[in-house]
Formats: sequence, structure tokens, C-alpha cells
Amino acid sequence: MDLFRQQILPIMILLVFLLALGIVSARIFLPSDMMAPAPIGFLG
Repeated sequence: MDLFRQQILPIMILLVFLLALGIVSARIFLPSDMMAPAPIGFLG
């Protein structure tokens, strides 16, 4: 349990943080019309 708490858990937390940072940063490269919020209303 000590190995998990001192070695594996911090690495997992770091990987989740870096993944979330990458996903949020990827919005910069989206076309401008895709960064707008989704339209609200009836489609069709």
C-alpha cells in the first residue's frame, strides 16, 4: 500500500492533470465557429 501511495498515485494524478490541460488547451486550435456554445432551441 505504501508503494501505491508514494509512487503510483502521484503519477496517476499528474497524468490526469496533464490530460485535462491538454484537452482544455486543444480548444485554441478549434475553428472559431466550433468554440461557440451549442445553440439552444428546437433543431429541425
